[in-house]
Amino acid sequence: MKSNESVKNYRWGYLYVVTAAFMWGVSGSSAKFLFNSGVTPYQLVQLRLTISSGLLLLWLSIRNRSLLKIDPKDILYFVLFGTVGMAGVQFTYLFTISKIKVAAAILLQYLAPSFIAIHSVVFMRDKLSPLTVMALVGATFGCYLVVGAYNLEILSMNIVGILSGILSAITFAWYSVHGEYGMRRYNPWTVLFFALFFGALVWNILHPPLEAFMHAYSPVQWAWILYIGVLGTLVPFGLYLEGINLIRSTRASITATLEPITAGIVSYIFLNEIMEAAQITGGIIIIASIICLQLNQEQDEKAPSILRARSHTDE
Repeated sequence: MKSNESVKNYRWGYLYVVTAAFMWGVSGSSAKFLFNSGVTPYQLVQLRLTISSGLLLLWLSIRNRSLLKIDPKDILYFVLFGTVGMAGVQFTYLFTISKIKVAAAILLQYLAPSFIAIHSVVFMRDKLSPLTVMALVGATFGCYLVVGAYNLEILSMNIVGILSGILSAITFAWYSVHGEYGMRRYNPWTVLFFALFFGALVWNILHPPLEAFMHAYSPVQWAWILYIGVLGTLVPFGLYLEGINLIRSTRASITATLEPITAGIVSYIFLNEIMEAAQITGGIIIIASIICLQLNQEQDEKAPSILRARSHTDE
């Protein structure tokens, strides 16, 4: 019974991360639209973090104030998690999108699963199963195909944008790993709130306080700003942390590579961008990699109960 419950939790974990990836996929294209209409990455990061942290504070104050309490000795952890992790992920990713194509920015950020896997092996002494390694390679290669990286002229691209994209992968990996640490002690929404809070606080110090709110935006711009703040940040980051809590950071980061598939579908529907055969193949590879990852995890969970049953039979 316990095994079945664990398998059910794993499935919810994958569902949370898949939903988060879908929302992030839409927000990437939304951010590019805002940049093209005159909003700067500095303004959008400030808008995104301030709106999402404010709304989450309001929501938790009404629903469950106990989730706003942390041990004073963990303040330093949350300061670092909010600045290096949350604010770092937000700025490097959005800055990358403003400098290079969205597809290239997504591809660079999804080098993160590789960094997380390396961290797990080197620092956590985890052993990656052959199937997990195959899923990691498959998801990365699938992401390469989906975003059409084979058509990108890497050498002629903005070098600052490329370096920022690599940094976004490192900060996303850092966020995933250290988010897992925080959730050993706190509810995922507590971890998210303080990450957003300290991220917003630091960004309103580095950038003139609330400067981004002092501009006249069109109704369409405000609609996408609010989308990015709520459905592109608050909800997906919360679901992603919930997913990490159930399936660990390595599996969650691999599953999140569904984001470029979402971006491709959105571009097809709203921008009439046709996906090539190689891109569709990449999407199939990513989905197959995630399915293998989930089946492998469920099999690992069931294995002990099967072994126990055999040992009883032998007796």
